[in-house]
Amino acid sequence: MHHYEVNFDGLVGPTHNYAGLSFGNVASLSNAKSTSSPKSAAKQGLAKMKALHDMGMVQGVLAPQERPDVATLRRLGFSGSDAEVLSKAAQQAPEIFQAVCSASSMWTANAATVSPGADTADGKVHFTPANLTNKFHRSLEPTTSGRILQAMFNNNRYFAHHTHLPDNEHFGDEGAANHTRLCSNYGHAGVEIFTFGRYAFDSSKPAPSKFPARQTYEASQAIARLHGLSDENTVYIQQNPAVIDQGVFHNDVIAVGNQNVMFYHEQAFLDTEAKFAEIQRKFGDEPVHFVEVKTSEVSVEDAVQTYLFNTQLLTMQDGTMAIIAPTECQENPRVAAYLADLVTRNTPIRQVHYFDVKQSMRNGGGPACLRLRVALNDTELAAVNPAVIMNDELFARLNQWVDKHYRDELSVADLRDPQLLMESRTALDELTQILKIGSVYPFQL
Repeated sequence: MHHYEVNFDGLVGPTHNYAGLSFGNVASLSNAKSTSSPKSAAKQGLAKMKALHDMGMVQGVLAPQERPDVATLRRLGFSGSDAEVLSKAAQQAPEIFQAVCSASSMWTANAATVSPGADTADGKVHFTPANLTNKFHRSLEPTTSGRILQAMFNNNRYFAHHTHLPDNEHFGDEGAANHTRLCSNYGHAGVEIFTFGRYAFDSSKPAPSKFPARQTYEASQAIARLHGLSDENTVYIQQNPAVIDQGVFHNDVIAVGNQNVMFYHEQAFLDTEAKFAEIQRKFGDEPVHFVEVKTSEVSVEDAVQTYLFNTQLLTMQDGTMAIIAPTECQENPRVAAYLADLVTRNTPIRQVHYFDVKQSMRNGGGPACLRLRVALNDTELAAVNPAVIMNDELFARLNQWVDKHYRDELSVADLRDPQLLMESRTALDELTQILKIGSVYPFQL
């Protein structure tokens, strides 16, 4: 039986915009209210998906959310026709209006935490949507994310779906952006590493002082319980509060893992030596490659600006690993020099491939933010909705769909245009038919 790590990339939505909503995300704040290009953003994402498919990876597509979120505006007391709701909200509560227009669901690393069947007590692949309670604009996502995931993985013989954790800061959960799985083979039991920023019930423990720690220890424990993980294949490690305060809002901005490799910055974690020893003990006899990047090689500032660690670390068909990096890494002399040297060292990482995902980068997310990893065997993969798996035909059809429905440019002021809402709903309704995921959006229900 074959085993795969499938990357399901988020398809950028037709209202992709820069609202600068994410406090603690330096890139998001610095590009606030810039004019965006929804068409370019979607095509950049599709090009990366197709390139990975062409490299021999199994690649999937995850649908975007509906934005503006008119249903939430109605819950908050805005009434009338959809056009009236948009107009009233934009005039009376512009901050709320911008939040319900957020493009953040494109970063599907935050859609859910996924544990493969090799790790879970019942042998099923488990999904828990992230509640994303730290940011109002992101807290609107989990219900629809859950519907989309259930439509993609719609077979209870192989897949188990959980409701997101309680909508409270004590159980703040940011999904796979703070979750890494190491394993000798994707089909073998691995070590699931939950990185958290703070303890919710113990204020005496270390925590950042400038920017929020979005993932709690208690949330990570709850996910592990829901997924039926054992203590012997689970490790909890705290993110260094000092790097959170430097703009490292998720762990995947400062570390990334794949199979037997952990690629990380020396300032990423607390108690690094002890925790890495625990990871190695639970991993087994085969050595884990802990590839450390020193501050003297790449500063935290350069790592955040280029998203050196918000890269995809993939196992290629020849068994070596490749880094999928944004072109910002190539354009930074220090980071480019580091990566050029890295592939000559004695580690499994032998290649670097650069991709232009600038529309996503300017909004605060790199290649790793754009994808949700799901380890599957042949049988489980066959049970996945086949319409969401990338191939030449789907790539062409989705590009045609983008050309038909997306605007070349979009400003924050455009978001109140009721015509844009109609364009978006028409596009999303057609997309659900292309991907065969049924009625997942509030306007369809």
